[in-house]
Amino acid sequence: LMVKESGGGLAHAGGSLRLACVGSGDTLDAYDIGWFRQAPRKEREGVACARSDGTTWYKDSVKGRFIISRDDAKNMGYLQMNSLKPEDTAVYYCNARGSHIGILGSDYWGQGTQVTVGS
Repeated sequence: LMVKESGGGLAHAGGSLRLACVGSGDTLDAYDIGWFRQAPRKEREGVACARSDGTTWYKDSVKGRFIISRDDAKNMGYLQMNSLKPEDTAVYYCNARGSHIGILGSDYWGQGTQVTVGS
């Protein structure tokens, strides 16, 4: 499996961006899709996750602003980011983690996409 992000860029505070993650080489329906981010001089942190069972998880600081979704028919994952804040500035990574027997725990990362939020 390979995953690749797109959709990063520059936004004003209060603005929106939509990130996309496309999978190739395998179907994403057996994977949990997560979005992580890493700001300069900070550790990578989890932002949101759309599990293969349909449940979702969000980091507290993005709840109510970000929406994670997935379209398994298209092998895609998305992160809709609204009400952006300067502290959301980071490189955002898509992660696919195997959730079914046979691929449990297998981990795949995209190369990252830069999101910059101006004040």
